[in-house]
Amino acid sequence: MTATRTGIMIGAVLALTWIVFGSWASLFVAVAMAIGALIGRIVEGKLDVSSLVSAVQGKKSSS
Repeated sequence: MTATRTGIMIGAVLALTWIVFGSWASLFVAVAMAIGALIGRIVEGKLDVSSLVSAVQGKKSSS
């Protein structure tokens, strides 16, 4: 699936959630999707958790 199709699907899910359940449910769905994406990247090995923690703590810059 291309990035465009993925973006379309994410937009459709959020729009339908907003229409059916309201804005707070859409916010919850968006946060859950972001957490799921992070977990997926960690499992695939595309995201180094130790460098992410260091960056959040301000110990290391991204450059």
